[in-house]
Amino acid sequence: MVYTLSGVRFPTVPSVYKSNGFSSNGDRRNANVSVFLKKHSLSRKILAEKSSYNSEFRPSTVAASGKVLVPGTQSDSSSSSTDQFEFTETSPENSPASTDVDSSTMEHASQIKTENDDVEPSSDLTGSVEELDFASSLQLQEGGKLEESKTLNTSEETIIDESDRIRERGIPPPGLGQKIYEIDPLLTNYRQHLDYRYSQYKKLREAIDKYEGGLEAFSRGYEKMGFTRSATGITYREWALGAQSAALIGDFNNWDANADIMTRNEFGVWEIFLPNNVDGSPAIPHGSRVKIRMDTPSGVKDSIPAWINYSLQLPDEIPYNGIHYDPPEEERYIFQHPRPKKPKSLRIYESHIGMSSPEPKINSYVNFRDEVLPRIKKLGYNALQIMAIQEHSYYASFGYHVTNFFAPSSRFGTPDDLKSLIDKAHELGIVVLMDIVHSHASNNTLDGLNMFDCTDSCYFHSGARGYHWMWDSRLFNYGNWEVLRYLLSNARWWLDAFKFDGFRFDGVTSMMYIHHGLSVGFTGNYEEYFGLATDVDAVVYLMLVNDLIHGLFPDAITIGEDVSGMPTFCIPVQEGGVGFDYRLHMAIADKRIELLKKRDEDWRVGDIVHTLTNRRWSEKCVSYAESHDQALVGDKTIAFWLMDKDMYDFMALDRPSTSLIDRGIALHKMIRLVTMGLGGEGYLNFMGNEFGHPEWIDFPRAEQHLSDGSVIPGNQFSYDKCRRRFDLGDAEYLRYRGLQEFDRPMQYLEDKYEFMTSEHQFISRKDEGDRMIVFEKGNLVFVFNFHWTKSYSDYRIACLKPGKYKVALDSDDPLFGGFGRIDHNAEYFTFEGWYDDRPRSIMVYAPCKTAVVYALVDKEEEEEEEEEEEVAAVEEVVVEEE
Repeated sequence: MVYTLSGVRFPTVPSVYKSNGFSSNGDRRNANVSVFLKKHSLSRKILAEKSSYNSEFRPSTVAASGKVLVPGTQSDSSSSSTDQFEFTETSPENSPASTDVDSSTMEHASQIKTENDDVEPSSDLTGSVEELDFASSLQLQEGGKLEESKTLNTSEETIIDESDRIRERGIPPPGLGQKIYEIDPLLTNYRQHLDYRYSQYKKLREAIDKYEGGLEAFSRGYEKMGFTRSATGITYREWALGAQSAALIGDFNNWDANADIMTRNEFGVWEIFLPNNVDGSPAIPHGSRVKIRMDTPSGVKDSIPAWINYSLQLPDEIPYNGIHYDPPEEERYIFQHPRPKKPKSLRIYESHIGMSSPEPKINSYVNFRDEVLPRIKKLGYNALQIMAIQEHSYYASFGYHVTNFFAPSSRFGTPDDLKSLIDKAHELGIVVLMDIVHSHASNNTLDGLNMFDCTDSCYFHSGARGYHWMWDSRLFNYGNWEVLRYLLSNARWWLDAFKFDGFRFDGVTSMMYIHHGLSVGFTGNYEEYFGLATDVDAVVYLMLVNDLIHGLFPDAITIGEDVSGMPTFCIPVQEGGVGFDYRLHMAIADKRIELLKKRDEDWRVGDIVHTLTNRRWSEKCVSYAESHDQALVGDKTIAFWLMDKDMYDFMALDRPSTSLIDRGIALHKMIRLVTMGLGGEGYLNFMGNEFGHPEWIDFPRAEQHLSDGSVIPGNQFSYDKCRRRFDLGDAEYLRYRGLQEFDRPMQYLEDKYEFMTSEHQFISRKDEGDRMIVFEKGNLVFVFNFHWTKSYSDYRIACLKPGKYKVALDSDDPLFGGFGRIDHNAEYFTFEGWYDDRPRSIMVYAPCKTAVVYALVDKEEEEEEEEEEEVAAVEEVVVEEE
């Protein structure tokens, strides 16, 4: 049997490693068992960087299709107006997507007993590698080195015992799930579907409680499956129903398939226990390559363990290697800083580690920690969202074709390097979110889960339902007990072992519908959400994972990438919702592209406001002007849409500007601010876009030959477009600097006034003739003049609160590349009288292509200003006298 991957044919044959007849008995130590040993002349850091660089100079082992936007979709919000809907009864019980839980499969985990449960049940190290022996009182120092310290400080004690405290935390039982009908009475017309959905969720919770000891215990699958350590040895377990026999092979036994034969239980779980060597050292050394060899009806298959926590491509090798990552205590990273508090308003800096360097190379976790994190802090963002963390053998997939779900990408460094990055972010007060992929898996059969045991149904739906034709990837079977164990444990693994503070779930629209949202234009009609097209199993999984995350980690944040506008998406599970904290407001970026293709004269401010505010009441959104999607090759960033080729020749301050550059710089600032002001309760920016990164993203790739005979040209494995030119934003002689400087006060303005989450919001003006947008958020009044030529003197602006207003942010400030047409020392006093449905107003100057934010000056601020003026006057007198 052969597998075809992106035109490369790999025969299914036994491993190329030759057996030396190594016996399974006695001492297993071998002089060449670890990829981390010094005699290999490769440090951990060098090995990771070198292998990742070489990995791109080879045929790809997975389809070249990366993350693809769903075509034909419209708004991600649905209207609540009853005259837009037609109500019909549905019959979810008859839906092929909705399956009852098979109680015969629920007993699975209860039959799995650890080899040493009776000896030392709490000594497994795989699931919580940071739970260390601190008898020596070691304290981590800069650069990842450890040195002795007499005592541990309070913050270290807090984060060290976090895993134990999480185990003691109970997940609240399911509620009634009925509050959604109070929030949205229109949902009562679909009660049959929604109540059925909730009953399936409750049924699963009850089954997990009965057979697994609860959702908390169920989510610690990594303590039983994969490699687990105890005082007496290592146990390895793997679920592979399609295997007829299995053996653990690797460096530790010279790849001898006869050395360590595994046994199978009635549920298809294979198991082996490897006792410690006679000197007490582990049977499998840290850094050893390992695989499971399975005999199947289709032939022999060597697979990387599904629960592997590190996977690495060695130099000059095509396939990845599963690495037994279990460093000695003195080499493990020790977390020192507690998690920051959950921010009230979320300001996310979306990042990709590999492309975060100005140099054309793959960047590392360590360099990102030392060079990029301070930049994020300085800009004023309070959240970091990291893409492409889960291991993916094809770099150009942007991390969305995951091969090893429990392993952080080795291209960027080791798991401990990633931990040091997250810990540093926590020290800076930045919460860290992971872009997690549970919507699909790589089609790669050499390195990933696909055809893991030579069947297409292991972890996935079989046949056409298990294949995403647009993404060329495999689709999980969320109705399978072991798939639930795997994915729920995966979510907890990243939160517990690596201290991530939450997730942005990728491709949720694809999960929730059998049609995956492909060629479907969601209009907001409730029939689109609660019918036979809904994959109830997938929605119930999302409810379970949100229940788990928020139950064990109350401050954790979950964001769902959903373009459909599924009602109840951001309502707690106990109330009948899906349970996400935020929906990613994807329609905004699509509208931006639509507008940027038009002339300024054809923009409609009412259309802009509608797109920004068209979201479900009481369900929070994260807005963005552009994310990584808009920067991919084949598309353009906002800056490139606005300024195009002029960016190459006219961004230097010592050269004359052009009208295209002036317009682009002005509108770029306005677009970001209006998106942040009206788009939602959170804001996201992809790294580099804050200064108008001039070019697209194109990962290094080879020429690709498609099955239809067509050829997609490669880029000769170039990294030139797969980096971030932070040097451009920092250069004082370039106009990029002004765009970046505007982003900082925009973030700090939100930090001070928290306008994104303000309960007071009122849009007082959407004037198509003047091209003006005016709205209030808390104590701020936002004024946008989108007119291409007209400026307005003594323009009347409506407001609610009386008093004195001053300029809080001005996009026309020369510091931001503007023309300085606004007097920042001016004071604006309200006068009574209704205008634009507000009881008061102020008179302002509104220059063209400019956004100005006016802040109400409260009494304390006014007194502080008076004191400062008095001090300044006294100092001036003293200077004159001297």
